[in-house]
Amino acid sequence: MQPRPRQSRLVNRKASNNRNTAGKKAVKMQGRITIRKSWRNAAIAATGSLFLCLAPALLAQVSGYGEKQMGQTNDKPPSLLDGVGIAQRLNQQLPLNLTFTDETGQQVPLSNYFGKRPAILALVYYRCPMLCSEELNGLTSALEMVKYVPGKDFNIIIISIDPTEGTDLAAAKKREYLKRYGHPESANGWHFMTGTQANIDAITQAVGFKYVKLKVPGSDLMQFAHASAIQIVTPEGKVAQYYLGVEYSPKDLLLGLNEASSNRIGSPVDNILTYCYHYDPETNKHSLIVARVVQAGGGLTVLLLGGFMLVMFRRDSHHDDETNDANDDTPTSGTGKKVNG
Repeated sequence: MQPRPRQSRLVNRKASNNRNTAGKKAVKMQGRITIRKSWRNAAIAATGSLFLCLAPALLAQVSGYGEKQMGQTNDKPPSLLDGVGIAQRLNQQLPLNLTFTDETGQQVPLSNYFGKRPAILALVYYRCPMLCSEELNGLTSALEMVKYVPGKDFNIIIISIDPTEGTDLAAAKKREYLKRYGHPESANGWHFMTGTQANIDAITQAVGFKYVKLKVPGSDLMQFAHASAIQIVTPEGKVAQYYLGVEYSPKDLLLGLNEASSNRIGSPVDNILTYCYHYDPETNKHSLIVARVVQAGGGLTVLLLGGFMLVMFRRDSHHDDETNDANDDTPTSGTGKKVNG
């Protein structure tokens, strides 16, 4: 039988094309492996750099603001602050007959803000250099994500614990936080109050807000060592819920307002975040106790990043092994099956 040259040429051409295709796939796969290895090396270098940057912070001692001395620091508050804290007095009736001065200079009894809707109560002082602003910032940020409207669904009552503060400071604070909130139409729901020492004592005792007065060296001004908390109050004027710290969950605030609007009383919360800051009268500085939490968070970040990189490396290594096995099974020019015509 005579051979069929044309068919042989077609078969040989097809085999050659298959070999070229296999070669191109191998080159492309090798390129991917090279890129993956480069990425892996870069990730290792980035992780190492991150660890080197975070290590000093993770291992460092937490010092007071501006403190340079060496040695162990003490996160325990000074003895003068033993009287500072939040005693959660749920279901406590507020003395609604108390009269405070609002930001317009009007004398207003607390009862004017109750009866129809719940309220958020915050005890601060307007000249506070740090903690009070953080508390009000956190409250405002959370309220931006709450569907209820101040003045329509609830009231916000801010009372200064400093009897020397007046209407001008209260009005300035209202303008500041109303602008920050971004809804000027809700102005009738924000109430920034000042009052006499007797009325301040009555409201703080009812809420369980314990603070200590501290004289600023070289000044006639007083500062106040205090904890940070806001309270949800029912339309009847009873304390329904406490939220501690300087940041508040919008979901929790919404739930608290819902329950309080039906005069339901919540449950006590953990006091672990009560002392976000403490004031050291011996050095006239504020120190962040929460810095320890930040350190722990940094360590956790490094661990999570390291675990993620390990998983990725193992997956890439497994993928490389499968690729090599696939390349070993790819036919080459010397092992193809011969087709005869």
